[in-house]
Amino acid sequence: MKIVQADIAIIGGSGVYDTSMLDNVKEVEIDTPFGKPSDAITIGSFGETNVAFLPRHGKGHRISPSKLNSRANILALKKLGVKRIISASAVGSLKLELKPLDIVIPDQIFDRTRTRESTFFDEGLVVHMGFADPFCPEMSSLLGDITSELGYSVQEKGTYVCMEGPQFSTRAESRVYQSLGFDIIGMTALPEAKLAREAEICYSMIATVTDYDVWHEEDVTIETVIANAVKNEEAVRNIIKEAIPRISLERKCICANALSGAIVTAPDKIPVETRRKLNDLVGKYL
Repeated sequence: MKIVQADIAIIGGSGVYDTSMLDNVKEVEIDTPFGKPSDAITIGSFGETNVAFLPRHGKGHRISPSKLNSRANILALKKLGVKRIISASAVGSLKLELKPLDIVIPDQIFDRTRTRESTFFDEGLVVHMGFADPFCPEMSSLLGDITSELGYSVQEKGTYVCMEGPQFSTRAESRVYQSLGFDIIGMTALPEAKLAREAEICYSMIATVTDYDVWHEEDVTIETVIANAVKNEEAVRNIIKEAIPRISLERKCICANALSGAIVTAPDKIPVETRRKLNDLVGKYL
């Protein structure tokens, strides 16, 4: 049976997804060489565009940030034909002017993760891919414009420091991140952004501020984070609804051909099993 394809994907918590915005909704189970994604993927149509939704932590929020199978998540979306991913993520603020309930469209990431698989290419196939600009500039610019047009308080650029988790920061860590000039902190942008780039999928984020982290001399509680995340959900849904019909699937960005010239292993040295496993990603280059 032919799997329904999708053009755009949304990765986030179930609260940002409203099934009423989509027609012809169905759930699909996808297998990948890296295992199953976090949950079944919901696909439906929004006007002329097919949209996929993947609950990052699984339904009921049952998967820790450090245990997310991001390789399966991204490859499953690639197999569905997805060209653009909008990631919705709750974050802490590292700047006084970025208040809870504000929105940031980040353009940079600083990696503080330690235990995560961050590449598809680790079995006899070496790829050195550029990652200077980790978020798709075309789509991030559009999301920033839309957020501003809708009247939300938004910062259209900023650095997201991605920590390992699942614990929140110590006060010492939080103060260091703030002193380095980072804007927001979260646990999920990586390795998603790296893997999306390796899959040549555009990746941009709507980051919603839930708290000031602990540099502000206030303890971060899960109750506060969840309460403010719920308040932000309507804003994220509104931005997504406005963005979908305005996202061009004709891509001129760096993401579309990110692997061009990046494969350094000689073709005759790539194991047959690796070729098979990664065909959805590199088949057109080999």
